[in-house]
Amino acid sequence: MARNVNFDLNPHHLEAGLESPADEEGVHDSFNQLIAEQTRHGEPSEAFELQQLQRDLDEEGQDSVAHLSSPGHEPWEGRRGPDSEEEADQVDPLVGERWSSATLRVLSSMPSRTIGRNRGAIISQYYNRTMQLRRRRQSRPSIRDFSRSARPSIRGYGVESDGAETDGAEAKRERLVNNLQNLSVSDRVRMLRAMPLSVAEKSDLRRLALQKERRSFSGSQIPCCSRLKYYIIIAARQGWYSWLSFLHSLQLWQVALKRVSGRFGTGVLSYFLFLKTLLFFNLFLFLVTGAFLVLPQAAHPPAPPPGGHVHVSGLELLTGGGYFSDSVMYYGYYSNVTLRRGCGYDGGGGGGGQNLSAVNGTGPDCVSKTLTYNMPLAYFFTIGMAFFITCIILVYSMSKSFGKSFRIDKSHGMLAIKVFCSWDFKLIKKSSVKLMSENICTQLKELLAEVNHKQEQKSACQRLGRLTVHVLAWAICVGSTAACVLGVYHFSNFMHKDLQNRARHGTDTDPLLKEASLLALPVVVSLINLLLPGLFNAAGWMEEYDSPSVRTYVALCRNLMLKVSVLAMLCYHWLGRVAVEPQSLGLQCWESFVGQELYRFLLMDFIFTVLDTLFGEFLWRLFSEKVLKRRRKPVFDIARNVLELIYGQTLAWLGVLFTPLLPAVQIIKLLLLFYMKKGSLMLNCQAPRKPYRASQMTTIFITLLCFPSFLGATVCVTYTMWSITPSSSCGPFRGLGTMFQSGKRWVEQLERDNPNLSWLAWVHSYLVENPLFLFLAAGIFLIVIYFHSQMVDGQRKIISLLQEQIENEGEDKKFLITRLQSIHEQKRASPRRLTSQDSAC
Repeated sequence: MARNVNFDLNPHHLEAGLESPADEEGVHDSFNQLIAEQTRHGEPSEAFELQQLQRDLDEEGQDSVAHLSSPGHEPWEGRRGPDSEEEADQVDPLVGERWSSATLRVLSSMPSRTIGRNRGAIISQYYNRTMQLRRRRQSRPSIRDFSRSARPSIRGYGVESDGAETDGAEAKRERLVNNLQNLSVSDRVRMLRAMPLSVAEKSDLRRLALQKERRSFSGSQIPCCSRLKYYIIIAARQGWYSWLSFLHSLQLWQVALKRVSGRFGTGVLSYFLFLKTLLFFNLFLFLVTGAFLVLPQAAHPPAPPPGGHVHVSGLELLTGGGYFSDSVMYYGYYSNVTLRRGCGYDGGGGGGGQNLSAVNGTGPDCVSKTLTYNMPLAYFFTIGMAFFITCIILVYSMSKSFGKSFRIDKSHGMLAIKVFCSWDFKLIKKSSVKLMSENICTQLKELLAEVNHKQEQKSACQRLGRLTVHVLAWAICVGSTAACVLGVYHFSNFMHKDLQNRARHGTDTDPLLKEASLLALPVVVSLINLLLPGLFNAAGWMEEYDSPSVRTYVALCRNLMLKVSVLAMLCYHWLGRVAVEPQSLGLQCWESFVGQELYRFLLMDFIFTVLDTLFGEFLWRLFSEKVLKRRRKPVFDIARNVLELIYGQTLAWLGVLFTPLLPAVQIIKLLLLFYMKKGSLMLNCQAPRKPYRASQMTTIFITLLCFPSFLGATVCVTYTMWSITPSSSCGPFRGLGTMFQSGKRWVEQLERDNPNLSWLAWVHSYLVENPLFLFLAAGIFLIVIYFHSQMVDGQRKIISLLQEQIENEGEDKKFLITRLQSIHEQKRASPRRLTSQDSAC
């Protein structure tokens, strides 16, 4: 007999498994239902044999617990020997408390003590269920239609003698196989899944049912059409499953992410998942800008600049200037006219494919057949709608991530689920089995570390010392960040004045030297981003946090403070200096210059990341192994690498207005970064010494990406469109006061051409021009996030209350059982007292 399993981790509630005092094969619900049904039909005489046997069975165990054991087993007291006294403390509390037979019979009928107790009971139980499924399609005959030998009997349910018990189990198994064979495929699969048996026994039952079904099919003549139909259905199903498997295999980096999760845990995995998310964001931006801006302008290129052919030196790949300055990569290349293609279009290159609305029309018929594309309007609305859709996706992702990571998942319950329910039985390949084993093992380590984590009680002096260390560490981090920001401010001001002096005096003798000097500011900023996080890690090491997750979150805050401060200073440099006085720098198109600056910053950030991976991880591992003779490897810095991703993505969002192809550069950077970081992780890094479960890291990453990063980029882009005057000699918005006026002019043109569209001017005036609409939209998004978080918090409270209610119901059951036993003991003691008094008299 199988022993029951207790999942409660509370040591006060641990109980040793014991066989049921009353065999659960004795009486089954379906049997009692059959008797009750025949009784309601007015045929009590037909079921008299069953009721009498049921009554005899109930009267057998009224005196002692020994008679309530399963058939075929010796009484409990008879099996106790001298060696069993040592195991008295491990006996089931039901017997240890010496419950009465009535109480034991009630307890043995409880569902928690009858499910999964032995294999025979399971087979008998599911035999009855399969019979019920078969009876749904055909009416049940009356019991008097059967002969006496064919009527249901209590003997078939586990109350036989010892010699007939094995034969009865085999007979029940055979009947279960027959019933499974007669069921449909879906019912059979559903029934086998629900059986609490081992996988081997389920496979055996399925195999026997299929063998019998094949024998019946081979014995009977199946028509050719039916056989063809079966073959078509099987082929279609196999094709559908193969297609689903193929689609599942197309998931990006699926095997690599599983390998990372198995070796390094969910914390490191969250970094690569975040990188994958950023890749999809940039792919969306690239598709939108490529379809609506790059391709139309590339199909209708403007007239080449008067300077002639530009010499290619190779430095353009680092600076983004030179040959790339007059290409679809930058803002200044795009025209401010309406692109037309009609009956007068000859397909020539140069400027023939684009012209104003009054040039290409040769007649009324030609004008009616002309296809127009307003480039300024497309530029404005493409950038605006790209940011709006990205905002919706970010808010949805953040809300969904909040719902996943902040739900109730206590480590005790998650540990039991992970142990018994996490294996995927569809795995066949050895590599997949190994990956799954490593993944489960790492997750179990994280859960066990969370279960065993205890908060140490510290004295007042220790708390005061810890607080002093924290204040000192934060003072060092804030002070170093402020110093770096001041350094970036003064250095950018110096570079700005240097460009002014060169433009004023015309001292540019070497254009290559001028382009190379433009790399100074990106190099300085990237160097700060490389070195200062090391100081933050030293401060975190000085603080000695007990939890690795807390250390990671503190490092995230400090790195975020650095990145946001530096980006704010750079935005002031570009929009407050360069965009306000472009003539003093000798710039004809300040938008393209800002786009080149963002390209240089993005490229330098990638180069310094490669250098950090090479010297900070690979060479440190070699130095540690060869010189220090240690086998210890560096640990992957999650906070630093994640903030580098957020920093690069903020640059991409800032530059999409000035460099429409900057998302393509970011895509290439992320792809290279994934394979480089993954290779370095597998070769140079080790798993954290203290495993921890990063259940909320992905939510925090998405939140940081949404609020400081995307919100800041949106504010800068909106300010540029609404307030800053565009260049007068380049770009789609030349000749306008602001970029925003392109939409207003288009609406006015529509209103003049068609007075019925005057309502469109009203919509544009009150919804687009008025900034109140933007504030309302942002407020609605914030309200949605707030309500979603409140709903999640309410669900957490409800789940905690339900868990508390379950615990209280368990205590109530224990109390009721104790009271039932005490009442029964009082009733048994009173007749004994009367009998002793009569004998005394």
